[in-house]
Amino acid sequence: MTPNADPTIMAAAMSTTDTSTEAAPPEASPEHRRRVWRVEVHPLDPADDPLGRSVASEVRDMQLAASLGDVRTARVFLIQAAFDQDTVERIAGELLTDPVTQRYRLGATPRQDDAACIEVHYLPGVMDPVAASTTDAIAEMLGDAFDSRCAVRTGTRFDLFGATHEEAAVIAERLLANTVVQSIHDAPEWPQQFIEGTPYEFNLVHVSIRDLDDDGLMKLSRDGHLFLSLEEMTAVRDYFRGIDRDPTDIELETLAQTWSEHCVHKTLKSRIRYSESSNSEMGPTAADWADRPGHELTEEGLVIDNLLKSTIAAATNHLIADGLDWCISVFVDNAGIIQFDDEHAVTFKVETHNHPSAIEPYGGAATGIGGCIRDTMGTGLCAKPIANTDIFCVANPGIAFDDLPKGVLHPRRVLKQVVAGVRDYGNRMGIPTVDGLVWFDDRYLGNPLVFAGSVGLIPNDKCFGDARPGDRIVVLGGRTGRDGIHGATFSSAELTDTHADEFSHAVQIGNAITEKKTLDVILQARDHADGCLYSAITDCGAGGYSSAVGEMGEKIGAFVQLDKAPLKYAGLSYTEIWISEAQERMVLAVPVENLDKVRALAAAEDVEVCDLGHFGTDNKELVLNYFHHEVGRLAMELLHDGIPQPVREAVWSGGLNHAPAADQSEIRNPKSVTRCSRCSATPTSPPSTGSSVSTTTRCRAPASSSRWSACIRTARRTRR
Repeated sequence: MTPNADPTIMAAAMSTTDTSTEAAPPEASPEHRRRVWRVEVHPLDPADDPLGRSVASEVRDMQLAASLGDVRTARVFLIQAAFDQDTVERIAGELLTDPVTQRYRLGATPRQDDAACIEVHYLPGVMDPVAASTTDAIAEMLGDAFDSRCAVRTGTRFDLFGATHEEAAVIAERLLANTVVQSIHDAPEWPQQFIEGTPYEFNLVHVSIRDLDDDGLMKLSRDGHLFLSLEEMTAVRDYFRGIDRDPTDIELETLAQTWSEHCVHKTLKSRIRYSESSNSEMGPTAADWADRPGHELTEEGLVIDNLLKSTIAAATNHLIADGLDWCISVFVDNAGIIQFDDEHAVTFKVETHNHPSAIEPYGGAATGIGGCIRDTMGTGLCAKPIANTDIFCVANPGIAFDDLPKGVLHPRRVLKQVVAGVRDYGNRMGIPTVDGLVWFDDRYLGNPLVFAGSVGLIPNDKCFGDARPGDRIVVLGGRTGRDGIHGATFSSAELTDTHADEFSHAVQIGNAITEKKTLDVILQARDHADGCLYSAITDCGAGGYSSAVGEMGEKIGAFVQLDKAPLKYAGLSYTEIWISEAQERMVLAVPVENLDKVRALAAAEDVEVCDLGHFGTDNKELVLNYFHHEVGRLAMELLHDGIPQPVREAVWSGGLNHAPAADQSEIRNPKSVTRCSRCSATPTSPPSTGSSVSTTTRCRAPASSSRWSACIRTARRTRR
């Protein structure tokens, strides 16, 4: 027996199949004697349990269980493999346990009568980074004795002393788990075997669109999670009428991903019709703006063509034309590039990850910063990420649970987990978070602002790259699963209380270790002695392969063999493979003569690599193939230039009136001006959210208060 093993070791082979048993493992599978082994890792001293103390403190602060005493925790490892007990004990004792502070136990520790038991495990198919690292470590430990079909899943056990089962259920739901990505068990979880995917049976799906009217188009857009506007759906219908066929499901999904708010930023690129206010003193007139780039004075008023291009981009380009020579690349790549010194430039990329973080804060924030890091890696010919930054805007963390709208997570939980998500992902890659900001405002209750950024360093001669005809489409990094499907189109949706169920597939859990190894391979390929081994690079972000390959092949087309993609599990359709947003995947355009060199670098770092096809097709089309079946063919011109430009109406209706700093008493709101009915204060200006503020509820702050900050906790806020 290993010295740090628990004195009571469970029998290795018993016949029971009760998954909640406390005394014996499930019956072994007859196939190669594969079984699920359960290992619990406990603190050696029950009093030395920081996670348990933290949970107990939060439960008391949130008044979830008045009678709660101690909370004891254990890490749970479920290992499905054809291992004997000696091998499992070696894994538990040498790999999973720190003998100085921990002990392990094979099987399930019996529940105590005065404690409720809660276990939290990831749902099948959800990325479990600790499990993935554990599997790799077991393979390295055992060498030739490793079972190649070994699978690991992890969970956490909580023994809540003094809590009733009803209180434990509330604690689990509100504090310990998120049912979007995790399952909650009121007994030790010990399945006989893991749930595994079943093979996908090919079925090419065509979607009837050519005869749909406006109502039919919008129903298809919503029910299919495309979230395209009527004008956009009409453009799609007219295209397929023109080529006299209906689209396949993968073609519709490709258009929806490419035309999503996340990928194309269509709101910022809108055409704006600006009308003057009846009170000309309130704001600038159309004539004041008529001489700006992209601004045209018409009989109907001022028209701004492409808001982003005509304002922020125009100002930057004007400065460059006037001699600003340190902007190397702006508005065209995954991140902006500015000059640093004679050898290097600096990249900077920031983006929001709001909707996923509203549903699953830890995973949403982690994949948000992970995406920014991959954007840094996908800029030019790869910048090296060196620092992270973040801004979080959440509602008042003191709000009562009973005041939360249906489907909304508590802001205290949101803030704690988004901070942890950005921190953990960066730390695991060795990238520090160098600064951050938090803002509290109740208008962020339903949809927090999670704003993350990555800073990179890139050689001056590696700032640009383009795919060339004949280059192979090479994918490095993680495997493809159902993670994040419809994540890009989800960004175009309005959040409701049903989205946690409807869009659980849009939430992802990243694996920073895989991304770190992928980064190491790419940097070696970039700085190879024979020169950079690839012509271009980008990341699989929103839209997955759809956006990555579609962007890289915009000018030359691409041929993709979807069946070549490595999968996390069986059962994915060709469309799911194409639009999956599974994390930690980078796409490279690799000349054929360099393919073996890239494969060798990847093998040395234990990074998976696959060849999905080639760039360059006749007629510059995107051609999608699945096991010798053509499942999609679209013109690149339609994908990148076919989206109708949205038109927005704008009118100046008010501006900020700066009152004396002492009372901060006045702000003009486009819809209304709101005052607390007790203290008559109005809110100070928060970050813009597209929301208005209204209140009819008397403030519960002291009557002497004259500051909105004293009233903000009870103000009623409604989205515009």
